Parts: sequence; C-alpha cells; structure tokens
Amino acid sequence: MPDFKAPDFKAAARAAAFARRAEAFALGQGQAAEILADYLAPHRGRALSGYIPMRSEIDPLPAMAAHQGPVGVPVILAKDTPLKFREWSPGCRLVEGAFKALIPEEGAWVEPEVMIVPLLAWDARGYRLGYGGGFYDRTLELLRSRGPVLAVGFAFAAQEVAEVPTDAFDQRLDAVVTERGVTVFG
Repeated sequence: MPDFKAPDFKAAARAAAFARRAEAFALGQGQAAEILADYLAPHRGRALSGYIPMRSEIDPLPAMAAHQGPVGVPVILAKDTPLKFREWSPGCRLVEGAFKALIPEEGAWVEPEVMIVPLLAWDARGYRLGYGGGFYDRTLELLRSRGPVLAVGFAFAAQEVAEVPTDAFDQRLDAVVTERGVTVFG
C-alpha cells in the first residue's frame, strides 16, 4: 500500500489532479452550477460559503448568486489558521488577497452553515485533496465543533480518484456535486 503520509506522494497526487482538472476545465462545466444551486435550494436562509474560482477551478458563482441567504467567500488571515468568510454578493468590489485569491474589499464576516468546498481530487469515501495548506480542514473542524456544517465539494466528475491520500486531520465532505450529478456520503 502507498505511504499516503509521504510528502512526495501527496505532491505527485496534486500534480496529477491539477492535470486532470485542467483537462476537464477545457471541456466546460455543463450544468454543474445549476445542479449545485438545486442541491443547495433546501438550505435557503442558511449562511453559505462559496469561493471565487481561480485557474481551472469549477465555477460556483451562479449557484452562490442564486442562494437565498447570506453568502461569504474565504479570506486567509494567516498561515495554519482557519479561514474567515467575508460577505459576498454579485458585483461587489473584489481585491487580491492571499495566494492571489480575490476577496470582497469590505463586508461583514459570515459564519457558514453550508460550505461549497473547492478541491483537486475526491474519492468515494468523501475525502478531498486540497492545495496543501489545510485551511478547509482546520475551518471545518472548528465550525463542526460548534454545530452541524454541511460541506459540499464542487468539482468536475473527472476529478474523482480511487483513493485520496489522507491524514488524521482531514475532514470528510458530506457530498460532491459535479456536472454529472450529486454524490452523497453516508
């Protein structure tokens, strides 16, 4: 069995995942945002976090705009800390934050009850491979210690892999939405 804790294994998994995602991105995301909006509809009124897509990330903005309730996007305040979420709405002024991620220039902080989570790869167990900073795992751990939080991965179907390398601190997703539909994890 591979040593999933070895840094070089995770680096190789990330490189392969970036390549798969770039190929899928070039083909387009089809109705993925509409499927995501439909999946999130029963959670209207609850605070939602999404993200401003970068590079070849699948675009959740239409689903975020359709959400009836507060919406926030992640703000990295410091290395090795949980994310905070600044209120976002379509057309709000964005500025460059950490890692060149766009964030709202101003706005209230939002504590999400439902999170749209970006990823590089995901597996049938509900685990995701992120970029390696641990921000989402720390954030989910903190928020879940306060109460239930629904974590929804948003990805291309081609990003599914047989098994994501995991560590003890990795947080599972509750579902993944792709252009082909929704996978819910038990």
